[in-house]
Amino acid sequence: MLSDKMAQAASKTCEICISASGSQYCLECEQYFCENCKTFHNRQKISKTHQFQSALDVIPEGKSKCKDHNEDVSFVCNTCNVAVCSSYVTGSHKRHDFSKLHDSISRLKATNEQELRRKVHEATKNLKKIEEGLNTFDMKVEVVVKAITENGSKIKAMVDTHIAQMIASVKDQSRMERDKLTKIIADTRMDLKVGSDLNKTMYELYKTRHDDKLLQSLQKLTDDIAKLTIEPITDYPDVFYTAKSTTDHDIKQLFGTFKISDVRTGQTGYREKELHKPNSDYKHDMNPKEQWRYLYRCDGCGKEKRTNT
Repeated sequence: MLSDKMAQAASKTCEICISASGSQYCLECEQYFCENCKTFHNRQKISKTHQFQSALDVIPEGKSKCKDHNEDVSFVCNTCNVAVCSSYVTGSHKRHDFSKLHDSISRLKATNEQELRRKVHEATKNLKKIEEGLNTFDMKVEVVVKAITENGSKIKAMVDTHIAQMIASVKDQSRMERDKLTKIIADTRMDLKVGSDLNKTMYELYKTRHDDKLLQSLQKLTDDIAKLTIEPITDYPDVFYTAKSTTDHDIKQLFGTFKISDVRTGQTGYREKELHKPNSDYKHDMNPKEQWRYLYRCDGCGKEKRTNT
């Protein structure tokens, strides 16, 4: 996409001197300037406040043409969820619910931005809580280990072996729960990474022209954002030690028991993370043969409609 933009910018000629490359674009005059003409333009009293941007960043104008009527595709049939030209508004899609293509794209942008911000914020808070829970759990594990050690030191050599076994058991089992929390932290960081990648994709799409292909890409982005699930932990693992009264004749009964609760999340089991799809999935310069693969024909109006797959 970047190479296409560079090629497009390189093909522009300064509209003032008509000789040098038009590498700068005046937002007020809507004209391409070379560097020399831009300098002269900014020196003029009437145009010294004009703003320029790189020609590489100029979004190309133009709309898709309806293949049936050769008109600009400027509406969206909300009933069929398909971009159409004005002829369809009074034709086969008559009495359907319509909105302007630009408005639909703007709404999708706003919805995607809001939902992505919400989920990233939720993931950030969730990560902080998980890390705090992990620290608390680690401290509780240390408390239990210390309690077991203090209780074991009172019975000296008779229970040294048993003490070592119990501490090892606590650490082994607590390590399993800690590993679960560590995995959840990694998953949450992956959520943030996916959210960041989607955010980059979203702003890359904003630099493309507003047409039905952008609508398809934004709808695809909406689906991917919806798949970004943020699952909080409902119960953190806990650990404690219960001491028992003992005698020298009952060594095996000297030690209490400990219990470590399982990590619990809002879902059943541990989910397999979906790898974020590359930005190429959002490019809307599709192969013409694949361009309409999400459509089916409406029996009522005869117009092709989008599927959800």
